[in-house]
Amino acid sequence: MFGVAQVVLAMKNKTINFYAGIVSVSLYIYVFYQFGLYAESLLQIYYLIVSVAGIVLWQKKGEKALLAITKTSQGEWIKATALFLGLFVLLFFILKTYTTSNVPYADALVSALAWAGTWMMIHRKLENWLILNASNVIAIPLLIYKGLELTAVLTLIYFIVAVLGYFRWKREMRSNKT
Repeated sequence: MFGVAQVVLAMKNKTINFYAGIVSVSLYIYVFYQFGLYAESLLQIYYLIVSVAGIVLWQKKGEKALLAITKTSQGEWIKATALFLGLFVLLFFILKTYTTSNVPYADALVSALAWAGTWMMIHRKLENWLILNASNVIAIPLLIYKGLELTAVLTLIYFIVAVLGYFRWKREMRSNKT
């Protein structure tokens, strides 16, 4: 419930989304760890930190947001790609070497994509929704495989909301330019 609220509120560009996210990720840290999705559990800790950062970055002064929705620049794509690749390699190595994970590749891939997409979201980059959905597409079968069918359904809801979020943010970005 809190996870869906977080994504819907993010789609609507509301700072309160991060408060719902804090509750949701706090619960998922434990759940993912119990099911052996260690990178996903670590991702939830990252989401917790990002939620606090997002509250600060998205604060409003009067009617004007401090941070406008914009397209990702070439330099930002380079940073997001470096973040993704670095985290993927690091997480895969840690999962393969130091854990009992039986899905180190998929767990690292989902988590690294989500880290990069979330970094883009807190900077209000339109394309964050695309990167987060790439993570969602891989996460759904992974969650089913790990016996987390209800979380897979929730991730499917996230996917749908992310599609809507992309188009809503795109409209808002265009209207703010005029």
